[in-house]
Amino acid sequence: MDLDAYQLVHGPAWARMDALARRRRRTGAEADELVRLYQATATDLSVIRSSAPDPELVTRLSQALARARSAIAGTHEPSMRDVTRFVAVTLPVAMYRIRWWTLGVTLASVLLAVVAGVWVVSDPDALAAMGSPAERQDYVERAFAQYYDPGAGFAATVWSHNAFLTAVCIATGISGIGPVYFLFNNAIMVGAAGGVMAEAGKLDIFLQLIAPHGLLELTAVFTAGAAGLRIFWTWVDPGARTRSQALAQEARALFTVAIGLVGVLAVSGAIEGFVTGSGMAWWLKIVIGLVALAAFWAYVLVLGHRGQRAGETGDLEDDRAGYTLATVG
Repeated sequence: MDLDAYQLVHGPAWARMDALARRRRRTGAEADELVRLYQATATDLSVIRSSAPDPELVTRLSQALARARSAIAGTHEPSMRDVTRFVAVTLPVAMYRIRWWTLGVTLASVLLAVVAGVWVVSDPDALAAMGSPAERQDYVERAFAQYYDPGAGFAATVWSHNAFLTAVCIATGISGIGPVYFLFNNAIMVGAAGGVMAEAGKLDIFLQLIAPHGLLELTAVFTAGAAGLRIFWTWVDPGARTRSQALAQEARALFTVAIGLVGVLAVSGAIEGFVTGSGMAWWLKIVIGLVALAAFWAYVLVLGHRGQRAGETGDLEDDRAGYTLATVG
């Protein structure tokens, strides 16, 4: 292939496409012309890459095509409107759609935690597996309470750790194994810890230290588990949609939940870092935890129900999801 000759023949069309793409305004005829030139130039670029891949020309055409694509399809600039819509519509709708899944995960996890706690208290072998008598005494008398060290560093550590785990739980949802493993281990660990404290007569201390931040934190964990399991179930039963379309729609909507839970866990982390281990009265700490939990569910149920009634799904708008092609004329 003679690249110079090819460029001489097609160069004017490339230049015309780039000139049209750089214009702030175009007539209907110019927009139609831009689309035709974009399609022709994309074909030319493919020919050059396969026959005579000159790096400089490939880069120049790729950049010109990117500008043309933006001019044809439009761009979405980040704005406060997008942020407001995400917080007030997209996120609460996504969480609202999995509210029953969240409730089911919550009940199953609480039941499993209680069973684990009772097992540790009633079975000497299970209790022994939690450590030697000296280790359990140190855990009950010192380590459990000292874990909740007030401060910004502790709050940030807890927040980042929990946010990462919930994101992984949702990301591995399609396997079905990831969320179940995550939820099972979380329930067993919490229940076993409660069992050790209960066996030593310190169940009240356990509940006082868990309740202020745990009400919201565990709800975030259960929501992440519900989102992951919903993705898995969509793969199993996509309904009237194709499996690929159903998975794409649900995964986009439910990864919204992962982003939103970062904020929820930031609140629970702040409570854990500044309230749980502080010198506040226990009743006030628990009230703060209850208020945070009530605010979360009010946000999900009120805004989520309103958004769903308006036809929102928590998914991206059609053009951003790639379901709507640019048209002109």
